[in-house]
Amino acid sequence: MKIMVCYTGSRSSRSALNLAIDRAKRVNCKLYLVASMEKGTAQEQEEINKIEEEQQRAAEKLKKEGIECETHLLIRGLAPDEDLVNYAREEGMDEIVLGIRKRSRMDKLIFGSTAQYVILNADCPVVTTK
Repeated sequence: MKIMVCYTGSRSSRSALNLAIDRAKRVNCKLYLVASMEKGTAQEQEEINKIEEEQQRAAEKLKKEGIECETHLLIRGLAPDEDLVNYAREEGMDEIVLGIRKRSRMDKLIFGSTAQYVILNADCPVVTTK
């Protein structure tokens, strides 16, 4: 079984990782820690480095717990929501786990919701956690 965890190191993504760890221990599966950025310009290099460091720390934690994992930072020119769904489809993920944060209706209307897009468009089950 392949579980994709949308992981950037944020509070909500750490919650998703913890949920995926519990699941991986029960069903002995591989976790894929995945984040997506639309661009990879020099201005965004600091954010890229931060996400890569967070993913590496998480991967080390998983290896200590005996859970197989891979990390991926996608910078493919797509919006993150679309990129995550496409990656899950391309790699044949069996499940996606992602953290959500509470947002007002106005925030969702103006900015959209990555989680909402993933939930509605993924080909596999999506589990969310706060």
